[in-house]
Amino acid sequence: MTAGARPNIRQAFFTVYPNAVGSRLDNLPSKPGHCGVCHYDFNGGGTRNPYGAAIEAQGGLNTEAGRTNAIKNVQNFDQDSDGYTTLTEVTGVGYANTPTFPGLSAANTNLVANAPLGEIAGYLTPTIGGDTQRPVVTVTFPNGGETLTANRLTNITWIATDNVGVTSIHIYESLDNGATYAPLASGLANTGSWPWPPANRPTTTARIRIVAVDAAGNSSNDISNAAFTIVSPPGGTVPTTLRDFDMPGTQPFQGGSEFAAPESCATCHGNYSPAVEPYRNWQGSMMSHAGRDPLFEANMVIANQDAPDSGDLCLRCHLSQGWLQGRSVPTDGSRMTATDKIGVSCELCHRMVDPVYKPGVSPAQDTNILAALTFPGTESGNGMYVIDPNSLTRGPFTNAAAPHLFVASPFHRRAAFCGTCHDVSNPAFTKDAGGIYQPNSFNTTAGVYSAHFLAPVERTYSEWVASAYNPGTTCQDCHMRKVTGYGCNTNTNPGVPWRTDLPLHDMTGGSTWIPGLLTNLYPSEVSAPAIAAGIARAESMLQNAARVSAVFTGTYCKVTVTNECGHKLPTGYPEGRRVWLNVRFYDAASNLLAESAAYNPTTGVLTHDAQAKIYEVHPGIGTNIAGVVGLPAAESFHFVLNNEIYSDNRIPPRGFSNTTFAAFGGAP
Repeated sequence: MTAGARPNIRQAFFTVYPNAVGSRLDNLPSKPGHCGVCHYDFNGGGTRNPYGAAIEAQGGLNTEAGRTNAIKNVQNFDQDSDGYTTLTEVTGVGYANTPTFPGLSAANTNLVANAPLGEIAGYLTPTIGGDTQRPVVTVTFPNGGETLTANRLTNITWIATDNVGVTSIHIYESLDNGATYAPLASGLANTGSWPWPPANRPTTTARIRIVAVDAAGNSSNDISNAAFTIVSPPGGTVPTTLRDFDMPGTQPFQGGSEFAAPESCATCHGNYSPAVEPYRNWQGSMMSHAGRDPLFEANMVIANQDAPDSGDLCLRCHLSQGWLQGRSVPTDGSRMTATDKIGVSCELCHRMVDPVYKPGVSPAQDTNILAALTFPGTESGNGMYVIDPNSLTRGPFTNAAAPHLFVASPFHRRAAFCGTCHDVSNPAFTKDAGGIYQPNSFNTTAGVYSAHFLAPVERTYSEWVASAYNPGTTCQDCHMRKVTGYGCNTNTNPGVPWRTDLPLHDMTGGSTWIPGLLTNLYPSEVSAPAIAAGIARAESMLQNAARVSAVFTGTYCKVTVTNECGHKLPTGYPEGRRVWLNVRFYDAASNLLAESAAYNPTTGVLTHDAQAKIYEVHPGIGTNIAGVVGLPAAESFHFVLNNEIYSDNRIPPRGFSNTTFAAFGGAP
């Protein structure tokens, strides 16, 4: 059960039909406590299925008696037109698979969202004695001998038939001649064709396996008759492949169902108190627009051009839902959906698992989640997140009064949680014994994944770790400051605790320019008032990021800038952030005599006069790789090719030392 549906209606259903408690109508293996009895979206909210629509049409749902009557009033109707009434579907005896879903049939499962069709296929229509006949399925392309170019769209085709109808198709790919398989698509309709851009993992031993599932849950599969070949596409300054950017953590299709839409969460966590509620403040943050950020999009285009498939590293965090659901190939994001552009959504954070299990601290169920990973890791950074595939909501509190299942997670109180995406490294380079970042062999996965060994891109989390703020002050203390209020709407959730330590979900950083563009770029997708409020918060954050003092000695002016942040000033994206001192000299009549570091907001040009003081970092291409990439050894804006820091005079945080910062590539 999620916030997208009414928990009282769900409760009333299982009160009327207690025999359905514990059945597929109550829990799926991958989604306990779902809302699929009334909704197409098993997370709740959105369009109701025919049974849910019939309940709604009865009215009177605001009282317990009204809800009970509505459920009983429709029990003798066949809402999903499969030949069985609700009463038979839910309570019928003598059937092999009841209870079955009263609002779903093979005819409308294409509308189901956030639930694997294989988990509901056998529970759509009551069957007598149980159908045991398996579907017949045949892979027709690629079936052996073909040569396919990676990232170019082709069609996987098949023929699948069954006596009671094929309800879902699952497609898997092997790159090692069938020894292992990884999912490509799940829960497809039996259309006989699926457009597929092969990932850039070159091989001569690829095979496709297709699994067909019928309405009774019977399945069968077929694989390509022989191996086929996948070759890299032409282009790129260097011949990287997707393997060069593989990272540990939850892999595509391993994270369970798609994330619930933030609007579903807002049913309880929004539209009641703009000053403190999670939803409105999240709407004004760059987290909610991580997939819409035009600067991110522009940089990803250049990165993919320079190093093919490097965009995968960007998509992991910026469009995490699409990445987890296998829509990140090709790595230009062209297969991402509009809903993927929600960026860092509620469920990315609230389903995240600490990658390092801590006995007596971590939730007990994390043991199995971590053990099931095919590519486990223990480091923070680079989007190496672990996602709970069971959609169990996690948060920092132990005393939440929630209508959905939840578990307290100490990980959500730690800075390492934020470090999951806010420490970025280039895995194509590894530091050698002499401190030089050397290129790895192409088409291979890095052997280490720590920020202490991979080439630095952004080091915000590492900067905090090596500062005096660790451990007393975390990222959340500044960027999700404590406020007083309710964490959700008390009208729909009475009994919710009044908190004086409610984390404000504004996640404010220093971005003031990009948010202002979004209202014009995405007028129907963003909230202009929320963005305006977010810009105001970011401006306040910047105004408090440093303390500036000036002392005049004769004709000299000595200016001191003190960094008040828990990381470098500025930090984050190296090619787009700088801080400078704008100094103006006036005579007694207030006439401007001179100016240092003058900035023209119309042209975006900053004057680099001899006295200008600008705090920034300049990464570039080292002498050891200049010949490989065919570019001069110098400062460069090709950040995916950069392997050396030419200069960095950004102001470090309190507690800085050259030794500790040099360990992760953050020394001046």
